[in-house]
Amino acid sequence: MIYLDHAATTAVSKSVREAMLPYFSEDYGNPSSLYLFAQKAKKAVEDSRRSLAGLLGINPREIYFTSGGTESDNWAILSAFYSAMGKKSGLSGSDAEQKSGLSGSDVEQKSGLSDSDAAGQKQRQPHIICSAIEHHAVLESCKFAESLGARVSRIPVDREGFLDLEALEQAITEDTVLISVMAANNEMGTIQNLRAIGEIAKKHGLLFHTDAVQAFGQIPLSFSEMGIDLLSASAHKLHGPKGIGLLVIRKGVRLPAFLHGGAQERGFRAGTENVPAIVGFAKAAEEAFAGMAEREKRKRELQKLFFRRLLEEVPGIQITGVNPLEASEENRLSGNVHICIEGIEAESLLLLLDQKGICASAGSACASGSVEPSHVLLAMGKSHVEAYSGLRLSFEEDLKEEELEFTVEAIREGVERLRKE
Repeated sequence: MIYLDHAATTAVSKSVREAMLPYFSEDYGNPSSLYLFAQKAKKAVEDSRRSLAGLLGINPREIYFTSGGTESDNWAILSAFYSAMGKKSGLSGSDAEQKSGLSGSDVEQKSGLSDSDAAGQKQRQPHIICSAIEHHAVLESCKFAESLGARVSRIPVDREGFLDLEALEQAITEDTVLISVMAANNEMGTIQNLRAIGEIAKKHGLLFHTDAVQAFGQIPLSFSEMGIDLLSASAHKLHGPKGIGLLVIRKGVRLPAFLHGGAQERGFRAGTENVPAIVGFAKAAEEAFAGMAEREKRKRELQKLFFRRLLEEVPGIQITGVNPLEASEENRLSGNVHICIEGIEAESLLLLLDQKGICASAGSACASGSVEPSHVLLAMGKSHVEAYSGLRLSFEEDLKEEELEFTVEAIREGVERLRKE
């Protein structure tokens, strides 16, 4: 098997598995219990928190463990909305959450306002800004916030996937409470200018959240230089276990509790901690950060070779996003190859590749099974036909060149076959 879908998930490494094992059957106590046996698990959680904080250059108390990036994104966006609703109404965050469960039409009907007055009322609702190419975890959280009365602006990107910074700043109003922009795109790997976005957020006194699930452990992230207030990350993209993530909430950022029913995570995220997964997350992150520069160099070499060979062997290919053969390679994740293939539906090609033992993707794993074209490619100006033709190959530094060549040949054969049908 040739696995080329590391952007979806990665195998748990041997060292991570070994670090996790004791907490399944030896030190399996509940971290919230007071007796000494349970405190071993508590210590493991806090040691892991300190390790992750050290890698990010932040205070351990700013890290909150979650079930993954999707929960972290939901927490950041919806809690920012609930907090803003509480400030506007004089309610606490939890009260605002309970009382904001009205659709826009319900708000209008219950307010007794005319259409024009209601429109003005809506404009004064909390305003959230995100990019048009965010992961569905962000887009759907924003959509849900809209159903509760928020106003959301989705900022366009250019043909390489870079956010329109001028449009971003122009979208800001006195009601804006949060800017959410992903660090690196999960489909075509474009790395956003977080520093510039952070400066805009700081200039206007706004919270800045970034979904860094694809970037964490792949590129350097500096909270101080980038002005990040909230950051989402997940373990399964860097050889850690599935089902564990984190949300960084910087000191001074006040958000209401997201899950209720326990005092875990300092009362903000109830639920017994997944100790083995937390330990595994910290171990995976330590290894990812330690070897980041060396892996980056090798993956850059493989990425350029992949693109060159595909262009040489497969007619009708377009490189999607930043072209590392022509532009600055630093603006694209090194382990990402994304192409559109003229006259081909990617789903059909994926089936042929699977028959040859090649695992690849047509886009986000979280949107797998969707009959809709990629919203990312559409936002980048691709037609619906082009958006259905997108193929993503995501790899790591241990990919062998003979595996790369086998994949290129399999794509060439698959494309030829599909064009004849």
